[in-house]
Amino acid sequence: MKNLKSKNLSIENQNTEWKKDWKDEYLKWICGFANAQGGKIIIGMTDHGTISGVDNAQKLMEDIPNKVRDILGIMIDVNLINENELNIIEIVVPFYPYPVSYKGQYYYRSGSTKQELKGAALSKFLLQKQGRTWDSIPIPDVTVESLTDLNQFRTLALNSSRLDENTLQEDDKSLLDKLRLFDGGYLRRAAILLFHPDPEKYITGAFIKIGFFESNSELLYQDEVHGNLFKQAEKTIDILTTKYLKAMISYEGIYRQEKFPIPIEALREAILNAIVHKDYSSSIPIQISVYEDKLMMWNSGQLHEGWTIENLLEKHASAPYNPDIANAFFRSGLIEAWGRGIEKITYACEQAGVPAPQLKYKQSGLWVDFSFQDMVSDKKTLGKTLGKTLGKTLGKTPEMIIKSIQENNFITIPQLAEQTGKSPSAINRAISKLKADNVIRRVGPDKGGHWEVIDEKI
Repeated sequence: MKNLKSKNLSIENQNTEWKKDWKDEYLKWICGFANAQGGKIIIGMTDHGTISGVDNAQKLMEDIPNKVRDILGIMIDVNLINENELNIIEIVVPFYPYPVSYKGQYYYRSGSTKQELKGAALSKFLLQKQGRTWDSIPIPDVTVESLTDLNQFRTLALNSSRLDENTLQEDDKSLLDKLRLFDGGYLRRAAILLFHPDPEKYITGAFIKIGFFESNSELLYQDEVHGNLFKQAEKTIDILTTKYLKAMISYEGIYRQEKFPIPIEALREAILNAIVHKDYSSSIPIQISVYEDKLMMWNSGQLHEGWTIENLLEKHASAPYNPDIANAFFRSGLIEAWGRGIEKITYACEQAGVPAPQLKYKQSGLWVDFSFQDMVSDKKTLGKTLGKTLGKTLGKTPEMIIKSIQENNFITIPQLAEQTGKSPSAINRAISKLKADNVIRRVGPDKGGHWEVIDEKI
């Protein structure tokens, strides 16, 4: 304990709290500071920063450290400050490397608030204090024989040359051991997510949802992608590029060129980042919302303590949220080990001449938003030109079909017949002609698919 006079007082911030009087409930604040980055509480200061002083300073100088020791089990510094002839008490709380509880409850200082940790947040906090990650925790009653999907990984890892051929030829148990996916004889959670055919049997929400939205409240169709994480990555990219994203088609000489609104390399990196960095303890699937002019990807991943979006956008160290999962994806050649995912997404967009995605971080997770408004505008202009050209060469019925598809690419044959005043058989004949001439095409099944106008006739 120190007796200090005319000490320069800190402003109130994430590491400093002002309190006018001492109350025993402030032990929770001390617990929160100890579990976070440390901090200090100034007793005798109003919320507005006015020095009010304390009358019973000497008694508090004895009571506070004793209560902290007896209830929280930690040691703190308590200093007496004399400022303008008023006594103020400064409680200095160090960071503690192990969990500190207040009567069995755990608190954490986040920003300028004190939060009680419960459920998944508490589990994550306790793991971090032990130097563990969620994906490294073992799961009993899961056998090596139940992991039936290692061959795809073997093929990828062999092609990447990030595991030697002899290791890849070993039996499944030895390979899993080389990947550090055992803990005390039990398989880790990462092994289930990576190689089990149905990881959701053990881990709720371990899948990806995709939806196409006409507006925020109007969902037109959706898909779910299940299976191990490698299959989820592969299937998600395939579904997005064949069903959800419309490519602009052009020709370079005799060669057909397809340009998606999002560069495939950028889309691939965004999906892999979401899979590798997701907080799987949240039990919420990765969600991809596709609109006519944008794609929004959300996952429940959390930034490391002290990290911001700015950190992600500049060169930064590789610090995967799920190290065991990240290691397997690295060995397979699907990701780098240098924290370059966001950089690669941005570079791919720059090379393609499209805007880089916006990154937004909220307490619930991370958003990656791709906008392709400019491409949509170009396609609408192209569609109008195509309609005029076809009207001169194919007659009014094809022109009306093209116009109707431009307005609603989910339109059905009966709806086209009603709008054009033609019979369904006439519409079918006109559509067959348009498809044969590569003017339009059907994407997806008859039920749930959509029409697409293409530009071979321009």
